[in-house]
Amino acid sequence: MHPRLAPKAPFASFCIFASVVVRPYPARFVDLPSEKITSLQNPRVKQLVKLRDRRPRDEAGVFLIEGYREIRRALEKRVPLTEVYFSPDWFLGENEPAVLEQAHRAGAKLFDLTRDVFAKVAYRERPDGLLAVAPQWRRSLDDLLLPAEPFLLVVESIEKPGNLGTILRSADAAGCQAVIVCDAVTDLFNPNVVRASTGVLFSVPCVVAGSEDVQAWLKARGIRTIATTPAAQTLYSDANLRGPLAVVMGSEQYGLSDFWLAQADLPVRIPMAGQADSLNVAMATIVTLFEAVRQRSAVSPPSP
Repeated sequence: MHPRLAPKAPFASFCIFASVVVRPYPARFVDLPSEKITSLQNPRVKQLVKLRDRRPRDEAGVFLIEGYREIRRALEKRVPLTEVYFSPDWFLGENEPAVLEQAHRAGAKLFDLTRDVFAKVAYRERPDGLLAVAPQWRRSLDDLLLPAEPFLLVVESIEKPGNLGTILRSADAAGCQAVIVCDAVTDLFNPNVVRASTGVLFSVPCVVAGSEDVQAWLKARGIRTIATTPAAQTLYSDANLRGPLAVVMGSEQYGLSDFWLAQADLPVRIPMAGQADSLNVAMATIVTLFEAVRQRSAVSPPSP
């Protein structure tokens, strides 16, 4: 018989089926106290869905944190999680039980959801089986603890949650001591802000305030303001971005308001070689912040 026509060995078939392994949950995970939720009509399920919207979030004074990385970072920064909802059917790895155990030790109440119920409460297209509820917090300008030469980011009227979250992530990467959100359009606790920030919301101090209050606060502390606008004459790379500094970025559609353009110490622009006259606000923020990082890390300062 030709080798290609020979019947397959039974062992080969066994290997194919044996590769599918049902992974048991760790004993410590099984032992964690939790409440089982199997109904889509459960009041907690309905409340979680409502918390996607700002008004119910603000009325309840809480917000949602979805995802393994985000919840882990919240726990690392001692954010007081009140409830954690989980569904093992959605887990992507083997580290989720450790996060649940940590949340339980920190005082969170655990809820075990079926696959369908978790799909209902999750706001991600591909959830990873973890969703937490935490209290909102409020921080004022005077609550900020700043070094002698602070490096701050001020954003005005950012509209898209994804942009605000990316901006927070960029500020963290650049080493900003705080992000100040002026005349907020989107709230810091929007689920997509939390997601786009990858949990950085819990590590970078954020303040929401009015533009006039922020400008007066910065001026009283001798913090220079650099305003980005396509109409500026000075290139961002030619400006002195050392010393006490606040980089001010405007909204996606309109850029900075006349107030900030008039009050800023120095307007700067990012050169554009193509037909577009500006970058996406999140990208422009990254470019400007890391030019400041480059200058503040260099030995000799550029010309004022």
